Order: sequence, then C-alpha cells, then structure tokens
Amino acid sequence: MKIVFAFIFAVLICIENPVSAQKSAGVPLPVLLTYADVADLALPAPIVAQVRIRKAEQLKGELAGNVAAGQRRYLITADTAAVIRGRDGLPPRISYVADVSPDGRGKWPKLVKTDMVVFARPVAGRPTEIRLAAPDAQQPASPELAALVRNLLREAGSPNAPPQILGVGEAFHVEGTVAGEGETQIFLNASDGRPLSLSVWRKPDAEPRWAVSIGEIVDQGAEPPARDTLLWYRLACSLPPILPQASTQSLSESDAALAAEDYATIKSGLGPCQRNRGKQSPARNS
Repeated sequence: MKIVFAFIFAVLICIENPVSAQKSAGVPLPVLLTYADVADLALPAPIVAQVRIRKAEQLKGELAGNVAAGQRRYLITADTAAVIRGRDGLPPRISYVADVSPDGRGKWPKLVKTDMVVFARPVAGRPTEIRLAAPDAQQPASPELAALVRNLLREAGSPNAPPQILGVGEAFHVEGTVAGEGETQIFLNASDGRPLSLSVWRKPDAEPRWAVSIGEIVDQGAEPPARDTLLWYRLACSLPPILPQASTQSLSESDAALAAEDYATIKSGLGPCQRNRGKQSPARNS
C-alpha cells in the first residue's frame, strides 16, 4: 500500500499545468476532434499509445489532490495495445492518473475495458508509469483516430516535414508590366532556419494564385497545401489573422496595401484552424 501511495503522490506532483487540470477532464466528454486538435495533442507528446483500461481506482481525500469540484480523479491501470510513438516502447502494463467528468446526462463514464489513445510523457525512474501530456490527453480510441495519429506523426518525422512557424518576416510586392498584374512574396520565420515563404501571383481577369515554398526555389506551378495536412496545419494554425505592419515597413503605401490584400487571400484559402477541444457534447457510456 505504501508503494501505491508513493506512486500516486509522485504522479500528482508531475501533473503538468495543475490550474488547467482543474478546469478540464483527463477523460473528456467525447467531442469530434479536428485535425488541429489531434496535431496539438500528438506533436508535442513523446509517448503516444493505444491502451485498454484494466482498472480504474477512484482516488479520494488527500489522494485526490486538487481535483476540481464535479470531477473525479482515478488511478488508471491499462494494458498497452500498441505503441504509436515512443523510442523506448512501453511495458505491457502501465499506470497513470486521469481526471474524469460526468457525461451530458450527469452519469460517470465506465472506464474499465475501454480502449483509449493516450498522449503522454514518461515519469523519470518509473518505466511503468506515464503522465498525461494535457488534461484531455486521453481520448476514446477508434480506427480513424489511430490512423490519423500514425499518419500525422509519420509525416512529422520525415526529413522534409514542414517546420514550425515562429512568425512572419518581411513582405515584398512587385507590380507587373500590365495593370492588375503583380507578385507578392512573404517570408516566414521557421523553427529550423530553413527558407520558408508564401507567394501570390495576380493577373488581370483571373483569380490570384498562391503557393508555399520551403527552400530557396519558388515554384510558380505549386498548389496550395491540402487541408488537414501538416503543412496546412503549420500555416492555418500559426499565421496571424492579418499581415503585421512590421512586415511592410520597407514598402510604399500602395505596395503595402496590395501585400496585405494578398496575405488575406492566403488566409482565406487556408480557411480557419478549427479546434473543438474543450467543447463538451453529450457522451455515451461505454
């Protein structure tokens, strides 16, 4: 029993962002996760695995720590079904702590024998224990979610994977030889230092075309990134809503206005970065 208590307190100390943990459930009400939701969970997590919950022991009193009113804290014991990410793998059975909310009808979800995908971090010196990387980093498993996570992490692990975007750099606009013709190039600051830019081409009586270039060469025949891909996510979920004024300081007023208009074209083409995490919807009991 002393070993169990020691584990519980060790994990409670390791839970990240305890303020957020009080506001969200470790086992959230089921929501329709978007690509951005899954990317937000999967990309930073060093451990991603599909597990089946074998035992869920509710923690009470001091063992429940700072669990929020209306939630329950559980010590979860789960069998590892598949390791999606994890350089050192996972043992066949793992343990972790999760906070749980009732469903839309006020009923507590049945956790035992439930399949989950967990996004987690290791606990130093405790190979059979993990800690959830976010308060909602335990999601109901499905073939669709598992496939999406695998594809996303495979793409992110490629040497040619698009980098994280840290901000927007300088913008340039060049007018064409005829009225209504022109090109705008907007440089982005990439986390790995690679050249990264957005280009927009305008011609009279035609819709503007735009593309993304990773590297020194700008391909005028390139297409915009498809929605729900890693490059789309990097752009749609990182770019500011409007072109920063600092990006056009070296341009004339007219060129700056055209560059801002072309940037708006890119943002419109990308569409919104929709996120549903934190939005509650009626749950079904397993």
